[in-house]
Amino acid sequence: MTESLVLHRVKTFIERASVTPEDKGCQELLMEILEPMGFVAEIFEQGGVKNLWARRGNQSPLVVFAGHTDVVPTGPLERWNSDPFVPTIVDGKLYGRGAADMKSSIAAFATAAEEFVLAHADHQGSIAMLITSDEEGPATDGTVIVCDALKARGQTPDFCIVGEPTSVDRLGDTIKNGRRGSMSGKLKVQGKQGHIAYPHLARNPIHEANPALNSLIAEVWDNGNEYFPATSFQISNIHGGTGASNIIPGEVVIDFNFRFSTENTVQTLQTRVRDILDAHQLTYTLDWSVSGLPFLTPKGTLSDALSQAIKAETGHETALSTTGGTSDGRFIAQICPQVVEFGPLNGSIHQVNEHIAIAELEPLKNIYRRTLEQLLLK
Repeated sequence: MTESLVLHRVKTFIERASVTPEDKGCQELLMEILEPMGFVAEIFEQGGVKNLWARRGNQSPLVVFAGHTDVVPTGPLERWNSDPFVPTIVDGKLYGRGAADMKSSIAAFATAAEEFVLAHADHQGSIAMLITSDEEGPATDGTVIVCDALKARGQTPDFCIVGEPTSVDRLGDTIKNGRRGSMSGKLKVQGKQGHIAYPHLARNPIHEANPALNSLIAEVWDNGNEYFPATSFQISNIHGGTGASNIIPGEVVIDFNFRFSTENTVQTLQTRVRDILDAHQLTYTLDWSVSGLPFLTPKGTLSDALSQAIKAETGHETALSTTGGTSDGRFIAQICPQVVEFGPLNGSIHQVNEHIAIAELEPLKNIYRRTLEQLLLK
């Protein structure tokens, strides 16, 4: 049986061992598809990262497909049933690193755009692709660089679909219309080191920190909203002591993280944490790092168009969700009013023997094409 064009392209992308931050020529392969359709490419390189911005047309609305060519490391090769960079089909499934996250989405983007342009060469608006090789890594030299450049030019997309694997039980059951923010704190509580037999001559920072930690754990930061669950505070590590059993330590270090909704901000959370720590009269230092701000696209034009495309292709309804970790959508949302994420099943991503069902590739491509039709054929 002749394989479909989108399957062929997925396999070609998987063959490139583009472990983050490497692209390994994936973006060149993508441009070989896009350029004959009139897409004009720009390459942004920084810190060993390659980013592609390719656009067809100059009118509004501007619809962007966004994604990444980099993949996570394979893990132990001996645990794979086949070479992770040799696309292998077994029992109707395509195996390979990046099969689900997210080379299938990129191949589907490109093929959907190709079909749409061939059928509607004089369509309204513009189509663009924003592709990075730095999503699975620090993400400091990737999508954010392109977004900053577009913002400086005043080129702001109207709609963006990020091809992250969002489906859970069947293709199309979930669209991500936002993500929680992520902020980590490193709290160092100072005490006074001393012999454990003479506690009156020392101050145990673990003991002093414990009531404050209980207060932080018990705090209700917010109750979430229609789209987000309540903000979560979690302690990930506690480091204290010298290793000796007879010494009261002079310091304890606590690592914690907030996954927070749009009901809070970085500033409000930081202020509330300091208020609690100060109320317990601790001697401390506190350092913060923010890896992502929350973003939300309320139900509207883009989510409606994508939902209708999913229903038309699969016959099923879809649900909006904001669960999961961070994605590059957090950067794009700073310049684009409507950002959603949609892609294949996510059950095998980042795992050994990552795969995608071949039967889902054509519907995935068709959903992307149908969404273009909803947005650009009015």
